[in-house]
Amino acid sequence: MQQPPLLPEETLARVLRLARFDGTGALLLGGMFALSAAMSGERAFAVIGLLGAAAGAIELHGGELLKQGYVRGMNWLIASQPFLLLVIFAYCGLRLWYFELPPVPESFQGIFAASAQQWNMTVPEYQEALNRLTVLAVATAGVGFQGWMTIYYLRRRHAVIRALAVE
Repeated sequence: MQQPPLLPEETLARVLRLARFDGTGALLLGGMFALSAAMSGERAFAVIGLLGAAAGAIELHGGELLKQGYVRGMNWLIASQPFLLLVIFAYCGLRLWYFELPPVPESFQGIFAASAQQWNMTVPEYQEALNRLTVLAVATAGVGFQGWMTIYYLRRRHAVIRALAVE
């Protein structure tokens, strides 16, 4: 038996909870990433971190607007997701563009050499392939999560509007 749809007020409460959680997470992670990159002297990555934090702030702003009864808060929630996805893509592009071979710790040199040999690569080629694979995984996860969040907010837009109309 199928569950009945949620009341608009419950949908609004869930949207607000998710926006607060997701927005706070993006704000904190982006801020920590920016601080770490700035301390390492990596300006471009510090800017990416600040933009990620801005995406979180946009989502939190949208949630605050909804709490105050403004329907336009949904636009802020929805817009924050593709914006954060663009930030993730920029990060991935920078990781590909500015890749520097990290030193392999002595305890891992044998493992890296064996893995590289297994794939008929040199250790630097193997490290570059790992970097590309990691960037692909981050971009794929970003598309999946930010896409899901965008769809989540879009599908709840009408229920949130109804809930705000009642208040």
